[in-house]
Amino acid sequence: SLWNAVLRVCKVDLLKCRTGQNRQEHNTHCFLDDHLIVRRGQCFNMWVDLCRPFNPSCDKLHLELKLGHIPSIRDGTYVIVPIVEEFKKGCWGAKIVEQGQNRIKLCVHSVPTACVGRYQLSVMTHCPGGRFTLPYVPENDIYMLFNPWCKDDCVYLSDEAERAEYVLNDMGRIYYGTKQQIACKTWNSGQFEKGILSACMYVLEKSCTPCSGWGSPIDISRVVSDMVSLHFLLINTLISCWKAFKMVRVSMKCTYILLHFLVVLRCLGIPARPVSNFCSAHDTDVCLTTDVYLDEKFQLIDHMNRDSIWNYHVWNEAWMTRSDLPSGFGGWQVVDSTPQLTSQGFFRCGPTSVAAIRSGQTFLKHDVPFLFAEVNNDKVYWQRRCDGTFGVVHTEKDVVGHCISTKAVGSDQRVDITNLYKHPLGSSEKSTALETALRHGLRRCTYPLPCAEDVVCEVSLKEDGPCVGKDAVLYINLKNKCSSPRSVTLYSQAAAMYYTGVRKTFLKRDQTLFVIFPTIGKPLEWTLSCDEYKEHLVDHTSLMLNLFGHVAQTKQVLATQYSFRLRTPDLVIAPVCDAVLGQEVPVKITFQNPLPCVLKNTAFRFVGLGLQHARVVNYGDIAGHATVCLTEKFIPKCHGPQKLLASFDCPQLTQVHGFTNIVVKQHC
Repeated sequence: SLWNAVLRVCKVDLLKCRTGQNRQEHNTHCFLDDHLIVRRGQCFNMWVDLCRPFNPSCDKLHLELKLGHIPSIRDGTYVIVPIVEEFKKGCWGAKIVEQGQNRIKLCVHSVPTACVGRYQLSVMTHCPGGRFTLPYVPENDIYMLFNPWCKDDCVYLSDEAERAEYVLNDMGRIYYGTKQQIACKTWNSGQFEKGILSACMYVLEKSCTPCSGWGSPIDISRVVSDMVSLHFLLINTLISCWKAFKMVRVSMKCTYILLHFLVVLRCLGIPARPVSNFCSAHDTDVCLTTDVYLDEKFQLIDHMNRDSIWNYHVWNEAWMTRSDLPSGFGGWQVVDSTPQLTSQGFFRCGPTSVAAIRSGQTFLKHDVPFLFAEVNNDKVYWQRRCDGTFGVVHTEKDVVGHCISTKAVGSDQRVDITNLYKHPLGSSEKSTALETALRHGLRRCTYPLPCAEDVVCEVSLKEDGPCVGKDAVLYINLKNKCSSPRSVTLYSQAAAMYYTGVRKTFLKRDQTLFVIFPTIGKPLEWTLSCDEYKEHLVDHTSLMLNLFGHVAQTKQVLATQYSFRLRTPDLVIAPVCDAVLGQEVPVKITFQNPLPCVLKNTAFRFVGLGLQHARVVNYGDIAGHATVCLTEKFIPKCHGPQKLLASFDCPQLTQVHGFTNIVVKQHC
């Protein structure tokens, strides 16, 4: 009879259309991939087409979902989804919610602790006529993601605006420069472009880690950190798919890898944001001091100066609960693929509780001591004596962990989150945090100074600082706090620097002798001409003024290092007319060469406004101080508020970029 025939499954319809109910309800409609993409802890629907009507009294049907090479029921990577009357908390299940002639519609409920990844789907039937298994086809793969919208998921975020910013936003800002001259760059991650999610899954699958741990954002962030930092060639899979992201130069290695990491985290559903730490310590022995060594003539001893303070360092924060830590240490966690030190032999860091860093709980996992040292550090200056020994001659307190910045929710404003990482200088809470860190293993050396410090040296910039192509002018102010005149010999050394605090070359050296009278300051204007630096700029046009000297009467040693950068011009971008969906809109781009020399092999790159690939316009050579105007035409692919980003590539000049906001109208 009909009911004794084998119940064959003809096909399944996963209702994976981007505009359909599944993708809309799961907030995965932004992905351009064609697979079913769902978030755990939430129901999704599917149709199962059969060879005959389904008879609940004698027909049995269930789904099987397999993850990884060796799926295991015990580990949650081999999931049996039975047909149920009612869903049970903590259990997979499927309800028949609609039935047609030869088809049934299932509502499938996943658990909020399910492993994320690419599941292979099979449909199994069992009836008096025998068993049937629908053959596996890749088109039926189901991509399971973390769910910040689900209260039972450990990455749950309660605020809708924060979910939009930290999960769904593919436009962001990175902050760089120095603490006195914070600059920003707008970037387009392209995280929803076709192939990016598949590449993220590929990274997980090639990590050689048990997929049974892929239900934990703690494990996932650690795995991805390993893969991004140790297997950067593997990430070329991601880069090759990442057509929209070509805006960050490779010289900004930590930023480049950070944004790859951010894309993976957000793609997988873990709320994440990029963070910039200005004056970030590279403390090689984690002793909370950065040591600078001078010889008898106040010259830097290069082979001894292994510590450095980066102008800035960037990492990601990921949002999650921490069931492996005491209460109160969940929330934002630092995850860093390019840390300045290794963790258990690997260049990885985190997830590190930001709350643990702030309170000095350095015994908690993972890598709290590293992060604590990056934002809490003194600079200690040592000088070689005539007998070859060294003594401490000057100390600068709390020189790192300034202006820790991230993008605001829902706007392009910068938010200072330094207070989340450390208490204010001089507060009792900061002292308690330091005592806690020292009590649990961190070392901190303190040194008495050889004499009173009557003379104080301060360096400052005028307004936003000097521009590239013009003379750099800094202001040095020496103050005499005592009641007697002081004779000071001051040695100044200007150097071109990489943003990591590594010197490229010295540019200028000076020596000055003068007298400072009691309670009166001695203002000095220090100048570095364009001709002195124009051939030596690297990275972010970073420079450093080293000031060392001594006071004749007291033998006090003056010492400070002041990092600054030469500001680069912005690209001026302006649409010539209103933008209409699907129609060409001309955009005018203006750039002026700030240097007197010719810029060789220049190019302009454009991203955004619906471009599927970065558009590169090779321009050629640009004469000194020449102005370039070009007009490019773009066809917007989406309506509403959009951004067009542009950057300028040239071997002699970096960090030239700009963006414009464009509102794209629908057809009239």
